[in-house]
Order: sequence, then structure tokens, then C-alpha cells
Amino acid sequence: MTDHARVRTLLAERRAGHTLPQGLYLGADAFAFDLEAIFERSWLLIGFEAELPRPGSHLALSVGRAPIVVTRARDGRLHGFHNTCRHRGSRIVAEGRGASARLVCPYHRWTYELSGELVSAPRMADDFQPCDHGLKPIRAETCAGGVYVCVADDAPPFETFRATLAPLLAPHRLEDAKLAHEVQFVERANWKLAMENARECYHCATSHPELALTFPTGVSANFDYGEDARRQQAYNTRMASLGLGVGPAEEAWWQVIRFPLNEGCQSMTMDGKTAVRRLMVEAGGGDIGSLRWAIEPNGFVHATADFLFMFNVMPLAPRETLVTGKWLVHKDAVEGVDYDLTHLTELWNRTNQQDLALVENNQLGVESPGYTPGPYCADAEALTMRFTDWYCAAAGAYLEARHG
Repeated sequence: MTDHARVRTLLAERRAGHTLPQGLYLGADAFAFDLEAIFERSWLLIGFEAELPRPGSHLALSVGRAPIVVTRARDGRLHGFHNTCRHRGSRIVAEGRGASARLVCPYHRWTYELSGELVSAPRMADDFQPCDHGLKPIRAETCAGGVYVCVADDAPPFETFRATLAPLLAPHRLEDAKLAHEVQFVERANWKLAMENARECYHCATSHPELALTFPTGVSANFDYGEDARRQQAYNTRMASLGLGVGPAEEAWWQVIRFPLNEGCQSMTMDGKTAVRRLMVEAGGGDIGSLRWAIEPNGFVHATADFLFMFNVMPLAPRETLVTGKWLVHKDAVEGVDYDLTHLTELWNRTNQQDLALVENNQLGVESPGYTPGPYCADAEALTMRFTDWYCAAAGAYLEARHG
């Protein structure tokens, strides 16, 4: 069992405005706790409805300790399940995307409808009741084309998030999107270090020169332009004239805002030019900045007029984190005609590889006996501090619920 007492002690040691105690980045108990208390109790963006385009489609992955699968049933509805056979517990489908008329366990061929009902269990006794052995459901929700799951029975409220993000994201027409590219790689570092890095641009001007061409690296907090507020206001006024909302809006576990890119840039690419001729949002000739939303604990998304990029992390081990990037484009955009894949993906691929080196180097330093928690820069690392504050609050609430 997880040593909750050890985690409680480490949380109590955390100084406000500072990085976390060393043990929360290194220990096996802290890692097991994070799976149990954070990843298995949070809403996670796992992909998009475009990845489940027709009845029979499924998307499988692991959330913490739980293999899960999301299916599109015959009636077109999405369902989420534990990817665990009700016979002897075998994983039913391999991780990744697939399509099949039914879900068939490879071990003993127990067969399930896409809506979860057990329809075949060979050679079981006459009094066996298939209706008692359907797949165990998990919460699965959609919002403007995104697919979110939570494996906890008492999932956090979702409706305010959906009601806020849906109208902001609707003009991007994710119902008319397709997955153009996906990458996955492993960072040899704790997932919280990966996310602390992903929540700030304190390092961007020097470590991400390509990103800095298009991304406003000097903004603070949730895209506060400070002395350049008039440019931000002019952008907001122009977006309103195009019928595009900007926000910002947030709750404890999510935030969303539409913001302007650097002057003269229309997309987040190596040259600032649009990467896809067939736009997802045609308003303003494609010059609409980026709609960014982020959810705790593990990801963010940028949606420009021409494509959408998703970044998320999944913990694999105390010092191993799976990073996934996905690019969506308009479903009618043709590779080699409407877009060049390198132009579409190069900026975020370079940024991700630069971050991999930074995060792994961060891990090496955090492992040192000389590590002590350091102070965040309140201006440049406001969102990182927000992440660690959220983590500590969520962890503390879980411990309080379990132990009082």
C-alpha cells in the first residue's frame, strides 16, 4: 500500500511559492500516490472525437494503474470502460486506436458489445448470467470535439468547463477535423517536472528561439501583456468583431484564453505562416492568434486557425514520463497538397525535444543531495506555481477524505 503518512509529511514541508520537496519528485511512494490520488481522480483529455470517426472505433490507453478504452457504439455514442475482461481480468484491446464490430478478449474470447454488454462467454454454466458481467464503465465526456475521461466514481464537476470551452472552441470545427500526426516519447524525469516546465515560458526566450518567433514569451500569468495592454485590447476588440470569444476563464483544474501571437504571425510554425491551406477557422483570414486551454494535471492545447496541437504527459515510473503530441487539421486537407507535414510539426517537435533535455537535466539536479526547494518567479512562473498549488491542494484533499 502507498505510504500516505510519508506523502502527508512531504506536503506539509512545502513552502508557499516554492518548488516541491525532493521526495515528491523521486520516491516510489509519491509516484504511487500520484497515480491513486491525482491521475485516477482527475478529468484527462485523452484525444479527440476525430480519432473515433465511426461506429466500431476505439481508443485505448492507461490512466495511472487503469487500462481504459473508449468506444463509439453502433448508435454513434461514446462509452468509456475499464479495459479489463470480466472473466479473469485480461486486458481486452491493445493500447492505441483500432476498430472492430465488438470487443473480444484475446484470452478466452469473451465478447462485448461496444456499449459494454457481455454477449458471448463460451462454455460457461447454464445458470451463468451475462448481464452481470458487462464491462465496468468509467466517466467519458466530450466537449467541442475533445474526449475526456475520469476513472473515479465521484469525478469533479464537468459542466462549467464544457459550457465555457465549447463556445470558444466551436469556431474551430473539430467535428470536421482529422488527426494528421502523433508523436510519443519518454522523458527520463518525474511527470511533475515535465508539467512545471510546460506551464512556464521563463526559459523560452533562450531555450526555444524558434517558439519565441511566434509565441509571446514575455507575457506573465495567464497571458497578461502588462504595459502592452493596448495591443491585447485591440486584439480582443477585433476578435469580438469576428464573433470569436477570448475569455479568459478558469476554475481550479482548468483555464482557457484566446491570445494574439507575435506581430506578423498567423500560426505557431517555424516561420509564423499558416501551415495548412485548408483552414479550420476562416474568420479574419486566419489571423486569429491561438486558443489555449490547459487542464490539470497533465496537458495543454493550442488551436490556431489552421491546426490544433495537443500536449500531454502520463507518468510511467517515478523517473519516466510519456509525452504525447497530436496535430489535428481540417478533414479535407490533403498532405502534400494543402500542407507539408514537416512545416506543420517542426516547431512543436523542436520545442518538445528542447524541453526533453531541460526536464531530464532538471531531474538530475533534483536528485542531488544539494537540492532544496527554490522560489518561483511570481511573474514568469505564475502558471507553474498555480500547477504546484493545485497539486498540493488536490493531494491534501484526497488525504483528508481518506484519513481525516
